Amino acid sequence: MKKTLSIIALSIIGLGLVSCKKENKEIQSAETVAADSTAITAPATADSTATPVTGEAPSAPASNEPSTSIALSESNFDFGKIKKGDKVEHVYEVTNTGKNPLIISEVKPGCGCTAPDFTKEPIMPGKKGKITLHFDSSNFDGNVQKYADVFANVEKAPIKLTFTANIQP
Repeated sequence: MKKTLSIIALSIIGLGLVSCKKENKEIQSAETVAADSTAITAPATADSTATPVTGEAPSAPASNEPSTSIALSESNFDFGKIKKGDKVEHVYEVTNTGKNPLIISEVKPGCGCTAPDFTKEPIMPGKKGKITLHFDSSNFDGNVQKYADVFANVEKAPIKLTFTANIQP
């Protein structure tokens, strides 16, 4: 697979160096190779998913479960003033207000300073689950606003959770 990718990459690079005075046939073949190269997939990872090599960031996995609805206790939280270096967390409570089990497939924080924990098992209709965001303020000063996207089997996913903090020296 690596050899095939290397050959294609070298072909694209080589065709990119073709002079502007060459015939349209060569330019057209370069475009064909470039267009075909977007369909290449990377080797499967431990979770056996393949990601297309298109230069775009991968999106969160889509849930195959039937849609349901969700209610949040809040979607924004303010930690207020905290000391630089403090590690704080906040729990967002979610309630399944639909008729099918709620499945949270992933919570993607907007930066490495935020780590998520969430209810992994299906949340039955009428029941509650939790999404906890842990924030490390070590690398920040002043007012900050951070977020995490929640991917679940709801109609308007992802759901954005945000928090703010005023980090003091």
